[in-house]
Formats: sequence, C-alpha cells, structure tokens
Amino acid sequence: MSDQRDIRIEVPVLARVEGEGALELAIEQGRISELRLRIFEPPRFFEKFVEGHRCDDVIDMVARICGICPVAYQMSAAQAFESLFDIDPGSWVLDMRRAMYCGEWIQSHALHIHLLAAPDFLGFNSALEMAADYPDEVRRGLTLQTLGNDLIALFGGRSVHPVGLRVGGFYHAPSVQEVDAMRTRIDAAIPLAAALVGWCASLSLPDDRQSFTNVGLRHETEYGIYSGRLVSDRGLDIDISEWDAHIREIHQPHSTALHAELHGEPYLVGPLARLNLNLDRLPPETAQLARASGVSFPSDNMFHSMLARALELHMVLIEAQRLLEDYKVPQRAWVDWKPRAGVGFGASEAPRGTLWHRYEVDEQGRVTDARIVPPTSQNQGRIEQDIAQSLQQFGLDQDEEALRLRAETVIRNYDPCISCATHFLKLKVRRA
Repeated sequence: MSDQRDIRIEVPVLARVEGEGALELAIEQGRISELRLRIFEPPRFFEKFVEGHRCDDVIDMVARICGICPVAYQMSAAQAFESLFDIDPGSWVLDMRRAMYCGEWIQSHALHIHLLAAPDFLGFNSALEMAADYPDEVRRGLTLQTLGNDLIALFGGRSVHPVGLRVGGFYHAPSVQEVDAMRTRIDAAIPLAAALVGWCASLSLPDDRQSFTNVGLRHETEYGIYSGRLVSDRGLDIDISEWDAHIREIHQPHSTALHAELHGEPYLVGPLARLNLNLDRLPPETAQLARASGVSFPSDNMFHSMLARALELHMVLIEAQRLLEDYKVPQRAWVDWKPRAGVGFGASEAPRGTLWHRYEVDEQGRVTDARIVPPTSQNQGRIEQDIAQSLQQFGLDQDEEALRLRAETVIRNYDPCISCATHFLKLKVRRA
C-alpha cells in the first residue's frame, strides 16, 4: 500500500468521552496536512454566571460545571476564597476534604479505565460488548466507581453536584458509624485496586514514546491532590498565584475552548504527568505495585496513562484509609470568617489534571470577576500534538478505519471532559 494517498477522516462525534467533540484529519502525499480536535459544545459562561454571588453560593455553583469531577471545582474555589480571607480551616477540615477528593479520583478513574478506555485495548466497541467476555473486570469497575461516589456523598450529601462544602469547612460532619462503615468498604476495595494495577500492566499497550512537558501540583509531603506548588519536569516551580506569568490561554478557530501553553508550548496535565512528578510521594504499597508492573516511571509513553490511573486509584484508597482511621466528629465542621476585597487563587488536581481558579471579590464577599482553567483545555494542544506523532509512528499507510481508531484511542486515553472546557467567556462590547 502506498503512503502517498490523500485521505480525509472525519469523526463527527467522539464516543466514550465526557461531552461532545469531533476530529478532522487530512493526509496528503503521505503527510498530515490538517488535524483538528474540534470542541463544538457551546460556551457555558460559568465565569460570568458566578459574578455577583457570595462565595458560599459560588462553591455550589461551580460544582455544576461537571457531573464527573464536581469536587475538584469546589475544592479549587474554596482554596481561593480561604487564601484571600486568610482562613485556616484546621487539620480536620483539610484531612476530610482530601478524603472526599479521594472519592472523586476513585470513581472517575474506575469509570475511565473499565468503561471508556479498556475497550480500545481489548478490541471492543463499547463496555457492554466487553462485559460479555470480561464480566468480572466490568463488575470490579462498577464496584469501585460506586465506592468512590459514596465516599463523596459521605461528606457532600450526594455524589453528583455535592452540597456539603462551604468556605471554612463543611456544613455537616458524618457520624463515626458512617465513617466506620465506609472504612470497611475501603479495606475490601484495596485488593481490587491492586488487581486492577496488575490487569492494566498486563494489557498490550502501544509503545508510543514521545517528548512532552509534565506539569502538575507538588506538595511538600503528600502526593499532589488538594494543594501544592505548580511544577514541571523542565524546571518550573511556582506558587499558583504566578500562573499567568507562565501559562497563556489562546483561542483556536476550531474550538470553543481556550488552549493553554506553557512558555509558548503545549504541555501535559493529568495522571501520567502527576505520577511522573510525584513518584516519591506514593505510599509504599503503591510504589511496590508500580515497581512490579514492569513499567519504568517516569514514563514518556502516553499510553501508560491508563496504568498511572490504576496506580493513583490504589494510592487514594490507601490515603482515604489513613485519613479516616482515627475519625472523630468535631464540635463544629467549619470556622467563622469575614470577607474582604481582593484577589484569591486556588488550584487542585482534578482526576484529569490541574484545575486553576482566580476570583476577584468585593468587601461583601461577592465575586466581581472569575477565571477558571480546566485540565481538558490545557491538554487540548498536547492531544493534537500526540495524535500527529502517534499516527506518524503507527504508519500513515494504514487503512482509514485503523487510522481513525488509533486517533480516537489517543483522544480517549486523555479522558477528556469536553463539557468542562467549554465555559469560558470572552466578551467585547462596542457601543456607539
């Protein structure tokens, strides 16, 4: 087969991703002449919606940006307001927020590995097809996902768009009995997560090595989840308030989401980037599984993202177990605070990558300006770069169906949350 064919591949709607997007790919004379990951969902204007609302209301509002990772939006927003108002919520609040965040990672990673990504590597079109040959694996995924949702609901009141978080803490603290029941379930889930790591390591993943910049949060003592400094493997090490000095958002005509660049270049956020940057922060049990996987981390193979998710899922189960071990109900689950005018910044690690918030607030504690940079919009440039490099390595002389499937597999490997990315508002008003 000649590699000098002219090919045009269009995927009008991507399957097995959160939200709606499309892919346009053209190959002319053996070279990729056009490659666009189109995000065509209409902008959702969340940054404009929250203007004029009090901070506690905003925490509930931003949870509506995503049904899969609402906790991430709440945590980044709470951080921003608490840093501005100089609030120290105390160790109990910070530990329980981290435990709640573990729930979101568990359910999101379990969903992506078992239902969205695994069919690509096992030759199925969907998880329903896969379930016929891999019923135990699909059942494991659903069990872990349910556990993660229930851990979110333990502190948030419900797992989708939780309402339990507030500036300064939580509205309510669960009982000792509720937490003990959750710990029993976590104990039972840890062996499932260990088996998941082994299963992911056993899959035949493409050997697709590339050069890219890993970016994520790094904490002084913990694996980057709730907070930390923004770092890269190429020398970046900044406070999150310095974001704009290094990362620039740009608009691309084919996308309703902004792209982000670090010093003018695409970069990677998400599980593989986090693991590459935080290997020394893994608990001993998870570190042992990583060593036994046969994959050497840091890894420059983007398809190792699936294994990174499995290792992170095991890690957060160990972390949640530790955080809830000596649980006690506090006298009050929040601290009092007073608003003041200024600018606050927050950043945490959503399952899909770093999520950055910036808010301007007036003296009454009402938001006057908001900016939110979700992980999918940060990864979009890297995804397009990855598709091009991966297809070149795969072979542009492959038939069109094989090229389409490879390109879709690359996109799904990032677990993009397209709806999260389509919320920016760039407004220009010209009046006569």
